[in-house]
Amino acid sequence: MVGTRPKINTDLASIPLPRRPLDPSDQVRRWYENELGWPVVPAAPGTPLTLRVGLRFDVLDVPTEAGRAALRHLAPDSPVAVQGDRMRLLMAAGSAEEVPGVLDWLEWGALPLDLTALGEGDLMEAPLPPERRPVTAVRPLAVLGSPALVRHLAAGPVSAGPGPAAAAVRCPVDAGPGGAVRRPGLPGQCGVRSLPLDRSGAVQGAAVWLRPPEPGGEVDASLPTLSALGGGGGAPDLVRVLGTVATHCHRLGLRRACVQPSACP
Repeated sequence: MVGTRPKINTDLASIPLPRRPLDPSDQVRRWYENELGWPVVPAAPGTPLTLRVGLRFDVLDVPTEAGRAALRHLAPDSPVAVQGDRMRLLMAAGSAEEVPGVLDWLEWGALPLDLTALGEGDLMEAPLPPERRPVTAVRPLAVLGSPALVRHLAAGPVSAGPGPAAAAVRCPVDAGPGGAVRRPGLPGQCGVRSLPLDRSGAVQGAAVWLRPPEPGGEVDASLPTLSALGGGGGAPDLVRVLGTVATHCHRLGLRRACVQPSACP
């Protein structure tokens, strides 16, 4: 018995169009909302996503040098972001309201300090998730300090000793072309994430994670909080963080003032 050949539909209008690729900003939004449970503000096309501050965390926005000095007071998994010459230290939700009182108690309240506390109702640019960072080369001098430290990093693994540099770096590196330092492909194991080599980098000017939040982890428990003072818990102490940050902000202010010839003898 000979079967009949099925009729082929030649109507092009009935053929479904190919599915459009997922928008990169939508992928970032899904990472924050699905993996971390952080609310994201919808962004217009071509503009960076922003995170709502004050619900899951508050933010202490400080100069990078001041923030780097405070890293030793944070837990290894405390999220920290950088953008340009600013560092964003994530604090426990509600901490922004405590910052002025703590600075007064530390006798820093009367001085102008280059720091800002972001709380409920504020927004923070959403740093790119670590796996979506297009640039792998780094410039350690912009974040970590001296040329001697760069040479030490290129020499081999870094031990977890005291101080902000050891608190920030816990992974081996190797030297790339032109003296650049490259990470040897250890996603999720390194405390310091890659930064662009120069201003032409793909993520230059964008917010990036120095210490990214780990999906599925207890991010809230790793944030500095005022309740950690004398509480014996595992959360970092906000008072120590603010004391260190305020001290370095004041030093930076004095250094900038001395740049002016009339300001120093």
